[in-house]
Amino acid sequence: MKKNFSKIAKTIGVKFNNEDLLKQAMVHRSYLNEHPKFELDQNERLEFLGDAVLELIVTEYLYKGYPNPEGELTNWRASLVNSRMLSKIGESIGIDDVLYLSRGEEKDTGKARQAILANAFEALIGAIYLDRGWDAAKNFIHRFVLTELPEILDKKLYLDPKSNLQELTQEKIGITPIYRVLSESGPDHAKNFEIGVFLKNNKIGQGSGSSKQEAQEEAARNALENEGWK
Repeated sequence: MKKNFSKIAKTIGVKFNNEDLLKQAMVHRSYLNEHPKFELDQNERLEFLGDAVLELIVTEYLYKGYPNPEGELTNWRASLVNSRMLSKIGESIGIDDVLYLSRGEEKDTGKARQAILANAFEALIGAIYLDRGWDAAKNFIHRFVLTELPEILDKKLYLDPKSNLQELTQEKIGITPIYRVLSESGPDHAKNFEIGVFLKNNKIGQGSGSSKQEAQEEAARNALENEGWK
């Protein structure tokens, strides 16, 4: 199936001099395992470059725009550049439609796909930087990443989900959430925990993970969504 790179280029407002850089940003290494004669390399080197460009531009923006302490700025930056945020932005601009993936990766829609989308988004930044330079990369990041900051600050999404949920429940109803293990399965080396988060006896969220901490964070995130606080 032919991939429409002109569409994503139009969406992001970047006209590439070398369209192969845009295409390479979308090549996951799994695709090359099945297509070893493909004309382009995988995107990990571009991702490496894009990650550095993204972090510096976001850091510069926060440093110049806000007088807050280093710890707060670090948390804000982490909220802007984590894989959950980058995969969401990547999906919104159509990266999912132009990824080169193996048949197995094509079927995966969970956390593995989220990581692939986030990495491709960083690779795209690297491609823009190489093809069009610093200013073009900066404009792209300002348009698609830094525009997320007002919502992050307004809804305090820079807090980890558990801290965010606790702060909101105490502020709104004066109750601290409680986490309970609903079930656990699997051998010791590959446990899976299912955890619910409760306000008194009312379950407001549920999550799973390979550790209790991971499952609690997922449950808190689910609760924030269920309560309309995120």
